[in-house]
Amino acid sequence: MPLAVWGGAECTINRVGDVYRDQVALSGHDERPDDLERFAALGISALRYPLLWESFASAPDPDALWAWHAERLERLRGLGVRPVLGLVHHGSGPRGTDLLSPGFIAGLAEHAAQAARRFPWVRDWTPVNEPLTTARFSALYGHWYPHRRADRAFWSALLIQIEATTAAMAAIRCTIPDARLIQTEDMGHTSATPERQGQADFDNERRWASWDMLAGRFQPGHALWDHIVRLGLGRRMEAVAAAPCVPDVLGLNHYLTSDRFLDHRLDRHPISSHGVCELGPVADVEAVRACDRHPGLDGAIRACWARYGLPIALTEVHNGCTREEQMRWLVEAWQTACMLRNEGVAVEAVTVWSLLGSHDWNSLLTRPDGHYESGVFDTRAKIPRETALVPLIRDLAAGREPAHPVLGKTGWWAKHAAMPRAQAAERPRPPGQPLLITGATGTLGQAFAGACRLRGIDHVLTCREQLDLTDPASIAHALDTMNPWAVINAAGWVRVDEAEHRPHDCIAANHVGALALSEACAVRGIHYTCFSSDLVFDGEAARPYVESDATAPLNVYGRSKAQTDEQLREIERTLVVRTASFFSPYDQHNFAYHLAQTLRAGEVFRAVSDCVTSPTYVPDLVRATLDLVIDDETGIWHLTSEGSTSWADFAVDLAEALDLPARKVEFVPLAEMGWAARRPRYAPLSSERGMIMPSLAASIQQFADTLA
Repeated sequence: MPLAVWGGAECTINRVGDVYRDQVALSGHDERPDDLERFAALGISALRYPLLWESFASAPDPDALWAWHAERLERLRGLGVRPVLGLVHHGSGPRGTDLLSPGFIAGLAEHAAQAARRFPWVRDWTPVNEPLTTARFSALYGHWYPHRRADRAFWSALLIQIEATTAAMAAIRCTIPDARLIQTEDMGHTSATPERQGQADFDNERRWASWDMLAGRFQPGHALWDHIVRLGLGRRMEAVAAAPCVPDVLGLNHYLTSDRFLDHRLDRHPISSHGVCELGPVADVEAVRACDRHPGLDGAIRACWARYGLPIALTEVHNGCTREEQMRWLVEAWQTACMLRNEGVAVEAVTVWSLLGSHDWNSLLTRPDGHYESGVFDTRAKIPRETALVPLIRDLAAGREPAHPVLGKTGWWAKHAAMPRAQAAERPRPPGQPLLITGATGTLGQAFAGACRLRGIDHVLTCREQLDLTDPASIAHALDTMNPWAVINAAGWVRVDEAEHRPHDCIAANHVGALALSEACAVRGIHYTCFSSDLVFDGEAARPYVESDATAPLNVYGRSKAQTDEQLREIERTLVVRTASFFSPYDQHNFAYHLAQTLRAGEVFRAVSDCVTSPTYVPDLVRATLDLVIDDETGIWHLTSEGSTSWADFAVDLAEALDLPARKVEFVPLAEMGWAARRPRYAPLSSERGMIMPSLAASIQQFADTLA
């Protein structure tokens, strides 16, 4: 059997305080049955899918919910995708029970029995996802319910989940004798300074606890047996060891942050990483950023195989990062699995996790602030949008070598640590395939070049001597010589008021040149991106403008952009990004930077009070645009920081974030500015394709933190 591609949608239902949050509802999947066709079209052979106990316990009509699941599972069955059903995913059970209550065991077993009777054709089950990880976050660190912080509570919570898993599988096998237990766990290794090595040794034994318990290996003589006995849990552990429930497949979850490093030198690490262990104060940080070498995914798989000799599936492969890094991590995981299979390690599958993205995992689900990580599909639009991961997964499932140009470099993690074996080797790529960026002297061109350097994207930043937008021969020569896979046109006329006196020059740069470059790219099959403006609108709308709204510019600059937008709609593989009101800490020629300099000098800063816009944080704009370019997106897309404000209110918010005197901001009517070009009074931008940039408030804070 070839290495299989599985999929999984983030499906956690967890409790923090008295609040349950359901990732399936947050992603919108509960109201989109056609997601299953999207998943199947990837070429996956199995799908980790939720049948979560908490959702049934809280449902006003459980029978209707069973019917909902029956329809979904039959649909999957018809699509030829095998479900791997999960019954608790980082949960603590419904109200009235928790991870420290014996009622958790009986309740989950009953739910499992009902599920098996209704779906006797389902062979693969995960009654409890990552029991050790859930016990740590719920009973040792206090992040999740029941919010305990004690070693005995941790081991009790882990034991109850193991007992519940055993009881659930027994109930399932009463109906489905050959049901398989696919037991997932996050598997990381801990390194340390010599002063904290004792804690690392303990952690490295503890990481095996859930699988050891299920396999009947946690008994007298185990490295942690005496520790369990001292906690008064020996008899319960003996009972667990006497009735093993050996996993049929080890579901190994390993993230870039799974390997940890413990350091006694707190001053080297952020305060958020500081804690205390039995050996004293400790900083707990990501090994990938702190160590010269760590086992990584390769080491985790080898260690699991050596310890258990059981089949392994990588049951969560996901990286919450920029698009090319998501792709690079998936390809590395796939190549690592293939390499180890060739050595005789029984790796069954690689699971592309978080198909629909995830919400608030940046805070471990403790702060519902709306943070979203896109997955294979981006759900911030009405219809989930395919990202560049979609063709990549289809290639893997079909046995083809992925060929996207951004896969030519290894991920950031390879720069921070010596990666083992094949993971460190750069993948072959077509020669001479950079991203071409125009506008070497401009804010945007420089920002894109800087982002490409950070993201490991081969690029060429051109000046007018290398690529002259007014000269078709220069355009053709540059494209044919550099052979880019995509072009980002960050050049153009930006002086709005001066355009009123030099309309020919403005239109030549923003319309004629942009159109010529786009057409030249289209002939060669090259993706093309350029930038438009909120000034294509007249400001008469009563709501923020979206992509399909008709343009009605008030000035020459706006007309030059509006004409270009209209014609570029018809050109293949062309993306037009409409944006507005740049601010950045890395460029001195913008409103926010000028405000900071003025207020720091003790001077008054004048700002328009009756003109509403959508300020756009340039680093976020560049990040989002690069992701869209990698995704091969086309058409018009509005990209601004999410939110709107007047220039004067924006100035006040900036001043407060910078801890500068907001009283020095002078509110001025638009009519008093004396600008040559007319401006729309109300032109904030929104998007019907999905708001994919952070909030304006978050961007202002980022600007202030960076400038400080």
